[in-house]
Amino acid sequence: MPLPDRIPAGSPWPLGATLTEGGVNFALFSAHAERVELCLFDAEGRQEAARRDLTACTDQVWHGFLPGAGAGTVYGFRVHGPYAPLDGHRFNPNKLLLDPYARGLAGGFQWDDSVHGYTRGDAAADLSFDPRDSAPFVPKSVVIDPTHDWEGDEAPRTPWADTVVYEAHVRGLTMRHPGVPEPLRGTLGGLAHPVMVDHLRRLGVTAVELMPVHAFLDERALVERGLKNYWGYNTTAFFAVHPAYAGAPFSASHRAPLEALRNAVKALHRAGIEVILDVVYNHTAESDVFGPTLNFRGIDNLSYYQHAPHDRREPFNPTGTGNALDLGHPRVLQMVMDSLRWWVEAAHVDGFRFDLATTLARVECDFTAAAPFLQAVAQDPVLAHAKLIAEPWDIGPGGWRVGGFPAGWSEWNDHYRDGIRRSWRGDPGSRPELARRLSASADLFDHDGRGARASVNFVTAHDGFTLADLVSYAQKHNEANGEGNRDGTGDNHSDNCGAEGPTDDPAILARRLRRRRNLLATLLFSQGVPMLLGGDELGHSQQGNNNAYCQDGPLTWLDWGAADPGFLDFVARVVALRRVHPALRQPRFLHGTPGGPDDLPDIAWLRPDGQPMAPADWDDPTGAALGVLLSEPSAPPLLLLLNPGPEGMEFALPPLGAWHPWLDTARTPSVPRLEAATYPLAAESLVLLALGVASPAEIANDLQ
Repeated sequence: MPLPDRIPAGSPWPLGATLTEGGVNFALFSAHAERVELCLFDAEGRQEAARRDLTACTDQVWHGFLPGAGAGTVYGFRVHGPYAPLDGHRFNPNKLLLDPYARGLAGGFQWDDSVHGYTRGDAAADLSFDPRDSAPFVPKSVVIDPTHDWEGDEAPRTPWADTVVYEAHVRGLTMRHPGVPEPLRGTLGGLAHPVMVDHLRRLGVTAVELMPVHAFLDERALVERGLKNYWGYNTTAFFAVHPAYAGAPFSASHRAPLEALRNAVKALHRAGIEVILDVVYNHTAESDVFGPTLNFRGIDNLSYYQHAPHDRREPFNPTGTGNALDLGHPRVLQMVMDSLRWWVEAAHVDGFRFDLATTLARVECDFTAAAPFLQAVAQDPVLAHAKLIAEPWDIGPGGWRVGGFPAGWSEWNDHYRDGIRRSWRGDPGSRPELARRLSASADLFDHDGRGARASVNFVTAHDGFTLADLVSYAQKHNEANGEGNRDGTGDNHSDNCGAEGPTDDPAILARRLRRRRNLLATLLFSQGVPMLLGGDELGHSQQGNNNAYCQDGPLTWLDWGAADPGFLDFVARVVALRRVHPALRQPRFLHGTPGGPDDLPDIAWLRPDGQPMAPADWDDPTGAALGVLLSEPSAPPLLLLLNPGPEGMEFALPPLGAWHPWLDTARTPSVPRLEAATYPLAAESLVLLALGVASPAEIANDLQ
C-alpha cells in the first residue's frame, strides 16, 4: 500500500507502536515538543525510507496511524522543540530516537560524536547544538507481533516462606558449561537447557533472579578501555530483551529475544522455578548532562528526568550514573508501570528486583514511603502476585532506606550481609548482631504489619566478592577494570584465612572451605528469604575483583569444570534441610513467644552452658558461641549452634530429650552419634540438631 503524504490521526492510546488490523498505531508522549516525525527504515534499520509527521496531539500525546504497516516495521522518531539546556530542554531533530515502548530493536549501537545532541570538543561545556544525523549509529525500534503459544504455562506461585533465590547472569551462567550446546551458551536458551534446569532443581532453589535482561548499552569510557558493560545496569529500552541474549542472529527475527525469554520462563516454570527480573528504572543509558541523546533526553528531557532544584541543566543524580528518571511525573510513572505489566503479561515473569529502588520513591528529590510509584504498585491488579524486591538504597541524600519500604515489599538486607561476614570473621562483640540477623532483622523490618519475608538475606551478590573470594582475599583486586583499583568498595568484611589469594597450604584451604560452609549454612538457616549468588555453589572466584561489572570473560563466566562436587552437595543439602523443616522458614517474626511443642518459645538464645542468654552475656565482647532453639507447632524443635571463635567447646544441650545432629560443618558429610548431654562444638563451626528425630527424612514423611 502506498504511503500517504499525511497519515491518519490514529489514537493517543496505547502508547508505543500497536499492531492492529490494517496497520500500526503510533503514540508518543512529549509535553514540550513542537513537532514529531515518524521515521521509517528498511528491514535491517540501515536506510531511512520515509518520514511522516504525527500531526495529531491529544493531551500531550503525539499520534498517528500507518496503514498497511505490520510486524517487522522498523522505525524511530525525530522530535522538534526548543534547544535550551539551561531550561532543561534538549530537543534536537537530527537525533534519531528510540520509542520508549519499543518491544524489539533493529541494528546495534556504535559510539560516534553524532549520537550527542551537542557538539563535543572544546565547547562541550556550552552544550552547543549539534546538526549531525545520529541515525547510522543508533538502534531502531521494531513493531513486533506479541502473540505466543504458552503451552499451558502456569506460574509456580511459591510462597515467600518457601522461597530460595538464585541470582544469576544470563551470559556468565552458561558460557563455560560443557553440557550446554555451544550455540546456546551465554543465552536465554542456555538458561532453559535441561542441564541448567536440572542443576537448579538439584540445588533446590525456587526462583532465579536474572541480572538485567532489558536492552542495554556499553558506556563510552568502557569501550575506549576495550571493556564492556557486562552486568547490564545501563538500560536503553524498558520493553525489549537485550538482543545478544536471544541465542540467534538478531537479523533472523526481531521477535527472537522476547521469544527466548518466554521459552526460558516456560522451561523453569515446568521445573517449579520462578523467574525474577532485575530491573533498572532508576536511570538510563543517556547518562549525565554530557551523555548521548538516544530517546528520553530528546523526547522530553524536562519531563522524563529529575533535575537539580537549582539548575535544570543538570540532572539530579542520586544513582551515581548521571541521571534519574522522574517517577513523580505521571507519564513517566505510567511508562514504568506499563513496562512491569508487559513483563508479567507478555513474558509471565514472577517478580522483580528493583535496582537502587530508593530513587524510584523520591518525590522532589526526597525519599518517601508514600511515593506515587510505591502506591501505584500496591494497587495494581496485574502485579498483585508478583514478588517485589527493593535494593533499598542509592547514593543521594538520605538514600540508605533499609527497612523503609512499605508492606508488600521485600528488601535486600545489607545489614545481614555485613553482620554475618563480621561474625564468622571472628570480630569481637558481634554476637548481638549475629542474633539480630538470624531472626530476620526484626529491628529493621518488624513494623506496619510486615513479615519475616521482608528481609532478603544474602552473604554475597553480583556486587562484591564471591563466596570463594570472601574467604580468600582481605583486599579488593580490581586492577583489570582499568581504574587503578579505585573502584569497588574497600569495606568488604572479608578474611583471607592466612594468605592473600591462591595458596597450596592445606590448613588454609581447609579453613576456607569450613568458612564457606559456615556462611552458607547460616544463610539457609536464618529466618527471612535467602539469596544465593550463582556460582558460589561451584567455588567460583573472580580473583579478588569485587566490582566485575565490566569483565565479560573467564573472570566472570562460571567455570563448571573446576566445580567442587563435595561443596555442591553440601549446598544442596542445606537447602534441603531448610525446605524440610518449617522452623527454619517461619513467615512471622520470632520474639520468644510460647507456642511451640510443650509450649516452648518460638525462639530462645542459649549460652554454651545451656542457660538462657542474659543481658550481661550480650554485652560481653569476648563471647562468640551462641545457641538458637527454634520451635514451630507442626514439627520437632531444632537447635542451631554457632561457634565463630577459635576454640572448640562442649556445648550443653537443652534437657528436652534426645538431640540428633543433622549437620556439622566441621565434620561434613558425617556427623557424630550423640550419647552425652553436651555436643563437641568445634572451633569455627556450625551444627544443626533436631529433637527426637534422627533423620530429616522422618520430618519430610510426617509433613506430607
